[in-house]
Amino acid sequence: MGKPFLIQTMLMTMFVPVGEFAIADDENAELVLRGGKIVTLDDRQPTANALAVGHGRIIALGEDDDVSKLIGAETRVIDLDGRLAIPGFIEGHGHFVGLGRSKMILDLTKAETWNDIVRLVKDAAQKKPAGQWIVGRGWHQSKWNPPPEPNVDGYPVHTKLSAVTPKHPALLTHASGHASIANARAMQLAKVDAATPDPGGGEILRDTDGKPTGVFRETAQGLVGPTGEAVDRGDRQLERAIELATQECLENGITSFHDAGSSFETIDVFKRLAEEGHLRVRLWVMVGDSNNRMARLLPKYRMVGFGDNHLTVRAIKRFIDGALGAHGAWMLEPYDDMPTSVGLNTSSVSSIRQTAELAIRHDYQLCVHAIGDRANREILNLFEDAFRSKPTDRSRRWRVEHAQHLDPDDIPRFAQLGVIASMQGVHATSDAPYVIKRLGQRRAAEGAYVWQRLIQADATVINGSDVPVEDIDPIACFYASVTRKLRSGEEFFPEQRMTREQALRSYTIDAAYAAFEEDVKGSLSPGKLADIVVLSNDILVCPEEEILKAKVVYTIIGGKVLYELP
Repeated sequence: MGKPFLIQTMLMTMFVPVGEFAIADDENAELVLRGGKIVTLDDRQPTANALAVGHGRIIALGEDDDVSKLIGAETRVIDLDGRLAIPGFIEGHGHFVGLGRSKMILDLTKAETWNDIVRLVKDAAQKKPAGQWIVGRGWHQSKWNPPPEPNVDGYPVHTKLSAVTPKHPALLTHASGHASIANARAMQLAKVDAATPDPGGGEILRDTDGKPTGVFRETAQGLVGPTGEAVDRGDRQLERAIELATQECLENGITSFHDAGSSFETIDVFKRLAEEGHLRVRLWVMVGDSNNRMARLLPKYRMVGFGDNHLTVRAIKRFIDGALGAHGAWMLEPYDDMPTSVGLNTSSVSSIRQTAELAIRHDYQLCVHAIGDRANREILNLFEDAFRSKPTDRSRRWRVEHAQHLDPDDIPRFAQLGVIASMQGVHATSDAPYVIKRLGQRRAAEGAYVWQRLIQADATVINGSDVPVEDIDPIACFYASVTRKLRSGEEFFPEQRMTREQALRSYTIDAAYAAFEEDVKGSLSPGKLADIVVLSNDILVCPEEEILKAKVVYTIIGGKVLYELP
């Protein structure tokens, strides 16, 4: 172990400034962790045995004996017993309220067939009064065996669903969030029939007679669904969703969450909770709203480190295409398994260009969902044009959210433009069973989930789960990132896997960098926020098969233990 970091100075002087933080020499630490392996991700002292926390920040790192000098009668001391402590995980791309709401509806993620889905909905209908909506999420037609019958392009037709729900409208969202299936009652309420036109950027899937099958892809999902559920500051359901999302984060070691798109009304609720001290997880929020509303409201809503560093709003979220699983990713060439389609452009390039102008004018980061290779190229071109027209000496750290399928020519452009590749390790292994079917061997090998090619090209790659699309578990995502192994044991283009250090950085300090927050979080350094997770297994050195056995033992935010393994 290296010498204790800053301890000597702290013990010899009256006050020790660390950034804007200071502690008196007669004060004791509020929390001490000792007797473990602490990986800091700070090059000045990469490892330590112990650390101390005061006023919510790290005040010392070093060996047990030195840090023990800061223990007083009121200090909480945690003996790590050799366990691994690392910076708190930063969820680099997820949907915070969506996570909470997913705990309040039917979970369809474990269903193995369409018939399983129908049974789940039938059971739910028997427990609800007639007329109430049945809402669920998590189905994926490419993961069912056998495929549904009847089907159109592999997607189920609503008939079986409608037969078990004659008195209930039902809407079931695809695992990706980029498609939904509705029953007959829901389509009747929405006045959707064979004459209803497809909206721009969306598709109503139809049978050979032109009748809707019940499947709505991309923007067409807006045609059908429950009404009267607008979110406002008085929405108790919203607050309940936030509570449920927070608990999921804490149990999984997530201390900060990059929220990929919330309305101004939802941000109002986040802000109120932060003011009241009730927002326990740190949120970095992308605004998801119309260009017209953003033009009026962005200046008012921009905030950094609000509520004791619990809420930052300094980014905008847009979509340019859909998802691969729903054949909505916008591709340069047609899908191998749907040769009549290149996917869907869900928002016009000109509309996103207007958003880019707003982002530059109001100093927001622009984060654009782009999955297909055409979508990624269009966004990189748009970013390049924006940077050229409004040059600056500093990186704007604009982001491509997902960046799943890239043309090889576009890989180096991320580093050249200073664009963050916000990717999700678990998507690669989750999507793997149908990637080659969709793209073919050549495109999949050259550009699908090419984390290592991006890293070797000096791009910043950050990690996350896209929850509730996938489970929030960062350990599962870490495992996917470093092994690229499927449940079958098959490896999915293993040459693109990350090293364990790269994967840890992608979930901590690199994710902090992607939010302009590397000075306050992402590593365990004196003066930084004391956001720490303690794991039962050392995922940096244990055998691969032991990684998934690791449990979160403690989740610590601002020096407070907010979760402890029972």
